[in-house]
Amino acid sequence: MSSSTVSASASLPLPLSQRLAAASLSVVFGAALIFFAGFSHVEAVHNAAHDTRHSSAFPCH
Repeated sequence: MSSSTVSASASLPLPLSQRLAAASLSVVFGAALIFFAGFSHVEAVHNAAHDTRHSSAFPCH
């Protein structure tokens, strides 16, 4: 006979201040990625993000 154990993990909600900090950091990081790809003069970065920029109406030319 084999016995199996099931471990239950309870998740605790984060306080509002930590959720706001995580959301703010995500917005800043996302904006930095978009602006890096949008204003980069590196050909590989331009080509990799080209279709995404045009689909979100971000000018690149």
